[in-house]
Amino acid sequence: MSDEDNNSAGNRRPRSPRGGLTSTGARKASAKSARSRAREFALQALYQHLVGRNDAESIDEFTRNLSGFHKADSAHYDALLHGCIGQAVEMDALIVPLLDRKLAEISPIEHGVMWIGVYEFMHCADVPWRVVLNECIELAKEFGGTDGHKYVNAVLNGLAPTLRAVEVEADRASGKIRS
Repeated sequence: MSDEDNNSAGNRRPRSPRGGLTSTGARKASAKSARSRAREFALQALYQHLVGRNDAESIDEFTRNLSGFHKADSAHYDALLHGCIGQAVEMDALIVPLLDRKLAEISPIEHGVMWIGVYEFMHCADVPWRVVLNECIELAKEFGGTDGHKYVNAVLNGLAPTLRAVEVEADRASGKIRS
């Protein structure tokens, strides 16, 4: 049997996912950067804070002992965890006007992801706004509810023109995004 015969419609092997992605479209763990891993651990820690009301120090100690933490950017994790908890009131004040429901009705996963996005918009100028947005959408897809990523996308897209005005306007002017 020739290669052509093996590839006929009835004998095709299922296509493997694109390099670095699982069959669901999420990034494989091996394809994640240290910063992406830091965001994942920060999200898990923020979830503990939002749901369990645990203090940052206890959460930090627990999270640093989780499997795989050594592959994360610990400085970025620290900034996200302590920055989000320390500035929760200010960040919620930015988020709430863009919600279509009460903040208490938002999933703690999506809430934590939005905190990460807002924090990075405000304090991580080295991370382009579109990267922040994409990373948060990926977090929401991986850890959140079925359509939670759409909600996160809408809220963070609504905040980007305020928190990253120069970058967003430059992208608009270059045609990378529509008004």
